Amino acid sequence: MKKALLIAGAALSLIAGAAFAEKVHDWRDLEKTHKHVQEAIHEMERARAANHYDMDGHGAKAEELLHQAERELHEAIESSKHAK
Repeated sequence: MKKALLIAGAALSLIAGAAFAEKVHDWRDLEKTHKHVQEAIHEMERARAANHYDMDGHGAKAEELLHQAERELHEAIESSKHAK
């Protein structure tokens, strides 16, 4: 259980760091980050299943936040594409 939460926390930290560390030059940069978030979602799904979804609700919350980040990145990509 702790391993799954550690993975989710690391993924969220990585995503946040990537989002703020570099200037976004175009929507392709955002697409790379979007892909990493999708991979983190799949990893979280596997971790939750391996732990029989018993993470006191923390795994579900982490997955929910990853889905929220994925949606926001999608919207940012679309916005960036239309801005040019």
